[in-house]
Amino acid sequence: MDKDQAPVRTRVTISEVAKAAGVSKATVSRYMGEDRQLLAEATAARIAAVVERLGYRPNRMASALKRGRTGLIGMLLADIRNPYSVAVMHGVETACRQQGYSLVVCNTDCDDDQERTHLQALQAYNVDGLIVNTLGHRAGELAGLARELPMVLVDRQLAGLAVDLVGLDNGDAVEQALDHLQRQGYRDILAVTEPLDGTSSRQERVDAFLAGIAQRPGMRGQVLETGAQLAEQLAGFLAGAGHGPQALFTCNGVATLEVVRQLHARGGQLFDQVGLLALDELDWYPLVGSGITALAQPTAEIGAAAVQCLLERLQGSHAQARRLGLRARLIPRGSTRPRP
Repeated sequence: MDKDQAPVRTRVTISEVAKAAGVSKATVSRYMGEDRQLLAEATAARIAAVVERLGYRPNRMASALKRGRTGLIGMLLADIRNPYSVAVMHGVETACRQQGYSLVVCNTDCDDDQERTHLQALQAYNVDGLIVNTLGHRAGELAGLARELPMVLVDRQLAGLAVDLVGLDNGDAVEQALDHLQRQGYRDILAVTEPLDGTSSRQERVDAFLAGIAQRPGMRGQVLETGAQLAEQLAGFLAGAGHGPQALFTCNGVATLEVVRQLHARGGQLFDQVGLLALDELDWYPLVGSGITALAQPTAEIGAAAVQCLLERLQGSHAQARRLGLRARLIPRGSTRPRP
């Protein structure tokens, strides 16, 4: 063997510990488990010394499988690059850790084939339950999986999938946005969203926006999607300023970034000619111009609520599937300064 190559260290088995301590494997298992207090002090001390000397580490996965639980929660994310996804994932991981669970995260990267592959992998890991932020194109596969293990959806719902859903109260968030813009004097509002693509939360925000505009006499609204035509379409909106003070309402952080890029490319002082209110609160919002007014999603609470729903199902709850919509928090900044 190469003198620079480290020797391979084999895993110490419970049989070796039992032999070295002069006890049975069952006694070692009792010592490593929840029944240690039942052992005589001398026996426990002898096993402890052997465990330390041999460097024995129990196979927690094997023990968990014997109990019928792995202590693993799976989480499927549509796009881990999305700041919202990262923030919710942090809330889920924190809640899992507090409850004694470990989190296994899979990112589909907005790819349907990856979603299928990751769902199969999570099944192979024998996760105890699933928290899913789905693309929404695999309803049949998810429905089949939901019959095998507890599942909670985050942010996006699927028709025909009767599981708990935790996310933002989109209708209330849009109402808060329109109320604020109306109070500040804006009358011509352009909502900008990522392509709807069957994503329920995006559709809910657009529907709520159009309904809210229709209920507010004197306000006018239209909707655009991000993409190659956004720069031209945005220029067309800004050129038609005859209806009154204009504002942009971006439906998530990704749309906000694209809109700010377009405004910056046009030059001039940001937010002098047009207001901006963003759904989502990101770290860079206060740094842009006089600051971007935001509706902060309670991402930590959404993650914790998803874990709580899953734990209730793991504990045997058969209550009807429910939807938990948490409220956004308005953070006013200079991008929506009052207009005459």
